[in-house]
Amino acid sequence: MLLTPRSRARTRPEIPGRRPRPALLPHRTRSPISRHRAAALLASAVCVCLVAAAAPAEPLGVGDRLYPYLGNPGYDVASYDISLTYSGSNDKPLEAVTTIDAWTTADLEQLNLDFAHGTVRSVEVDGRPAEFTGAGEDLVVTPPHPLAEGDWTRITVRHTSDPVYGADQQGGWVRTADGLAMANQADAAHLVFPCNDHPSDKAMFTFRITAPKDYTVVAGGLPAGAERVGPTTTWTYRTQHPMATELAQVSIGRSAVVRREGPHGLPLRDVVPAADRKALEPWLAKTPDQIAWMESKVGRYPFETYGVLMAGASTGFELETQTLSLFEKKLFTEGDYPQWYLESILVHELSHQWFGDSVTPRAWSDVWLNEGHATWYEALYSEETAHRPLADRMKAAYGASDRWREAGGPPARPKPPAPGQKIGIFRPNVYDGAALVLYALRQEIGRPAFERLERIWVDEHQDANATTADFVRLASAVAGRDLGDFLRPWLYGEKTPPMPGHPDWKPTAAAKGAPPHTRR
Repeated sequence: MLLTPRSRARTRPEIPGRRPRPALLPHRTRSPISRHRAAALLASAVCVCLVAAAAPAEPLGVGDRLYPYLGNPGYDVASYDISLTYSGSNDKPLEAVTTIDAWTTADLEQLNLDFAHGTVRSVEVDGRPAEFTGAGEDLVVTPPHPLAEGDWTRITVRHTSDPVYGADQQGGWVRTADGLAMANQADAAHLVFPCNDHPSDKAMFTFRITAPKDYTVVAGGLPAGAERVGPTTTWTYRTQHPMATELAQVSIGRSAVVRREGPHGLPLRDVVPAADRKALEPWLAKTPDQIAWMESKVGRYPFETYGVLMAGASTGFELETQTLSLFEKKLFTEGDYPQWYLESILVHELSHQWFGDSVTPRAWSDVWLNEGHATWYEALYSEETAHRPLADRMKAAYGASDRWREAGGPPARPKPPAPGQKIGIFRPNVYDGAALVLYALRQEIGRPAFERLERIWVDEHQDANATTADFVRLASAVAGRDLGDFLRPWLYGEKTPPMPGHPDWKPTAAAKGAPPHTRR
């Protein structure tokens, strides 16, 4: 994700491309809580309208340091099947059915789903009605019978999905000039659909979207049919690779879909407002060559398709939703920014398809692995195509790095977001500050070893989750020596270490009156 300068199966089925997922914390079943705490938690669940009997419940999480109540223990999601019905008005709730197939990793009397913005009409577990209630931002489900560890289970939730949010909620649906799009990073997918909303639990997705027949729907993955019935059309899309909930994308609008071919016959589709197709075509046409450039650096594109979604909306950021990256249309139509900068933004989100989407962080503290790499390839592309030296950008980053670390924490240990600012982890320390770590590593081990590391990293962890410790181990293996002592201060230190090969680089004071350089 990039902030723009304006805001700065009982028998487990085979899931293609899926790898086993370790837990952040040991899975646990329901634990007792006091009457007073239960009452307080239930009272706070004002965002979920409940129409079933409540049971003792508490919000859970998987132990993420930055988002303690995000995700849920006790099960591993294999797939989501999400059906949404759009009325044609983007300020009215969508009727929805979310079906989750999962296997349990512990004995469960209850299971929690993340869901915090919509009316829950009913819940079924394995085809039988289940009781449910709310706790914090969790939907707590009590199956008709306890689930045993290793069970394959299906949870079906009938609910609404509301695209209108309060002032204290960020992300989820984005209301565009002609419909809707999604922006779920970091923790807002559960404002759209019930889920295990943590990047450590990747799953396959099917989207079934019903909309008036004069609308076009495009979602992540490949099309699997469009059926017109009377005045509506139901569009179906399926992913071919597992995906984190924060990377889901659905576009509903009066859109043109522009198709072309990328490297190796890769199908590309871009989604743009129909009226802006001609004006945006020069930017859309750059994608095949940009994919080829990325492949020359880190290897073959990891997914089944790619494209950009140019939305008529003011978000203040761009987002690497899997196979269909989200951009603000006006960035490319209003002429406020130079060509090299806009091209670098396109490459930033494209590079996330390898770094963040295919190789997904195990916890949000590892977000530097996403944003540092995306910033690295953004800057490298500008060096090679627009003659903007990488070293100049890294020297400027070095000068600001101590200030970034003080404000936002070291790259691999970002400070938690401030209350009401859940996207606050997206600070310069995990963008240029993290790219600076990669530059230091390249200086230390040399360009050939660094480039080999990058290719091995995305290949070894494709369709899986990875951690900072995994990166340090692989870097050490590729370099042929233990790099722990070298990388530890770069990743976790309060102060920026000396830059190998550049003893003259020093911290600098902030330029007086300079606008903040904020990214997300």
